Amino acid sequence: MLPDNLKDRPIAAAVEAFDADAITAGKFDRNELTLEISPGKIVSVCGFLKYDQKFVRLSTVTAVDRYPADLRFEVVYHLHSVERNERLRLKCRLPGADPVIESVTSVWRAANWYERETFDMFGIRFLNHPDLRRILMPDDWEGYPLRKDYPITGPRI
Repeated sequence: MLPDNLKDRPIAAAVEAFDADAITAGKFDRNELTLEISPGKIVSVCGFLKYDQKFVRLSTVTAVDRYPADLRFEVVYHLHSVERNERLRLKCRLPGADPVIESVTSVWRAANWYERETFDMFGIRFLNHPDLRRILMPDDWEGYPLRKDYPITGPRI
């Protein structure tokens, strides 16, 4: 549900009109719009934003570890409408036990390497990703270095 303070934001209102259940929270702070999206709706919302709202550029996909919170991870998408020079941030909250979300590579091919990096550093799996494997760490590396519970000195070799 769209928060009342975002009802005057055209993009937020458009997403709510597209799928009223997609938005779980949001804020407009420092002239930046952030929408929290239900993880199960991320692909359809991204498709709507790209094709109907002209957010043709995916700047990045990354994650935040909110350990020890119950919904430990946030997957963060930064979108850009070149036509309107407008930016939008989407966030999806995931549990720490089995962080899984649908890949948006079907919407933006650029998501491929961003999602691989997020998988490699945080251990978040992206369903239906065309090639989800490590990209920065060696294939036999154990653990995910950007998780807050990862040993600060790394593994002893």
